[in-house]
Amino acid sequence: MENAIRNLKIKAASCKPIVKELHSYEKEVERESAKTNDMKNRNADPYDLKQQENVLAESRMMIPDCHKRLETALADLKAYLVELKDDKAPDEVVKEAQDVIAEVERLLPQSKPNQEGTEVEEAGEV
Repeated sequence: MENAIRNLKIKAASCKPIVKELHSYEKEVERESAKTNDMKNRNADPYDLKQQENVLAESRMMIPDCHKRLETALADLKAYLVELKDDKAPDEVVKEAQDVIAEVERLLPQSKPNQEGTEVEEAGEV
């Protein structure tokens, strides 16, 4: 049982660095977007502007990657928590894991099916 509780704590803690990384990339996108707009307004050198747009595009590409890794970690945590509930884990450990789940679910974009049956993100990316 102690090993199972330790594993639950590890799975819950594994979400936190991904959340931190996601926030970091979101801030980076805001910062780089402002820098790109400033360069456009100043009529910066086209080569420099193109390079800045590439930096911004790379930062934007990292956000969906973080979302995917966070969804994977969240699914793993949820599955392990369900498995552990049957073993009567201590309430404080379960509550801690549920708090992490609630925080991560709040951060992930909400998806809904479109006409073809595939999922489409409602929340727009920055």
